[in-house]
Amino acid sequence: MQFLKILFWCLLAFIAAVFTIANWATVPIRLWGGLIADVNLPMLLLVTFLIGFLPTLLYNLAMRWRLRQRLATAERTILDLRAAQAVPPVAYPTPSYPTPSYPEEPAIASAIPPAAAPTAVPPGVA
Repeated sequence: MQFLKILFWCLLAFIAAVFTIANWATVPIRLWGGLIADVNLPMLLLVTFLIGFLPTLLYNLAMRWRLRQRLATAERTILDLRAAQAVPPVAYPTPSYPTPSYPEEPAIASAIPPAAAPTAVPPGVA
């Protein structure tokens, strides 16, 4: 891939050189106050290209810088949120209140006496 890039730039430089040699003519430019500037055509085309290209390049660089800043801020926020989520919640101790002591209730005597438990009678005793 690097070879193709080098080949492309060499081809572009060759085309620019051929264009420059073939169009080496002076062009009169009328300036303010009756001044006339004689400029070579390739230089004039280079200057007009740069006038159009540089503001676009500066805008592109500013946007890339701004987007990198926003991305870095978003990544920091995500890391902070992940770190906050990874920390277990704080377990606050439950206050231990003393259990109230109530006076014991008096035992209620049952009105019916318990039945006598059956006793086993040995065999032969009647």
